Amino acid sequence: MSETIKTMRVLVAGSSGLIGSALVPRLRASGHEVRRLVRRAAHAPDEHSWDPPAGRIDDDALDGVDAVVNLCGAGLGDRRWSHARKQVLLDSRTEPTEVLAAAVAKHGVPTLVNGSAVGYYGDAGDEPVYESHGPGTGFLAELCQRWEGATQAAADARVVLLRTGLVLSPHGGLLGKLKPLFSLMLGGRLGKGTQYMPWIHLDDHVAAVTHLVEHQDVTGPVNLTAPKPVTNAEFTAELSRVLGRPAPWVAPAFALKFVLGDLAEEALLGGQRAIPAALTRAGFTFRFDKLDTALAAATGR
Repeated sequence: MSETIKTMRVLVAGSSGLIGSALVPRLRASGHEVRRLVRRAAHAPDEHSWDPPAGRIDDDALDGVDAVVNLCGAGLGDRRWSHARKQVLLDSRTEPTEVLAAAVAKHGVPTLVNGSAVGYYGDAGDEPVYESHGPGTGFLAELCQRWEGATQAAADARVVLLRTGLVLSPHGGLLGKLKPLFSLMLGGRLGKGTQYMPWIHLDDHVAAVTHLVEHQDVTGPVNLTAPKPVTNAEFTAELSRVLGRPAPWVAPAFALKFVLGDLAEEALLGGQRAIPAALTRAGFTFRFDKLDTALAAATGR
């Protein structure tokens, strides 16, 4: 007998981003009512206004809400990590999280599903990393620790921490940056290519978030990554095959570090062999558990 899922009222922050814009229709298709937080005057019936730096949310935004999903955060790979940029990356995550966690506590919302990233583990090398592993070192690891720590005000609720990997989507993200390079035959591995890339297809990501919203027995950190992470060299070779474009080049580590600094060191030349143990225990089934089919779907091939 199939499990009966309760219809829920879900409030989503960050609904206009890559993941949020796919999550909202997925939640609605699953029968849930979705409200969206927007940082402007609300215009649509499903919108509620908020101002995270000011700590303000529309009074009725959380009325009757069963779960809050927070996906806020400036893009990690958009530009070099200057001191000022690092502060933007941190503030754009911790400020909204603190505001929402306090609102969840105030209104007695049962569930907070909050963004995080596999960068929590730092550069883990070849070692498989599970949700039980502690934090690594570096800016990304510190960022994720403070991001997750900002949920503390909601400690009496069920808090789920989405440690997201590299999202493969037809509409931007990682492939939005790589496809033009590969199309011009400028693709290639980064450094030695031995660093792991914990990927996940966008469809599986939003399906997993929906699953985590619905299943009340899941709490704490959850690796949102496919079951079979690959190295950068393996990823490069597979994307080259799927796109039908050779990728003969190598971007030397020293050149990447010179141009991009810490961004290259941590996000491009480091990686995590992250395993989605919590999702597997929760009974989630991946639609795309192999890289070749995920890339084919995400690139329209």
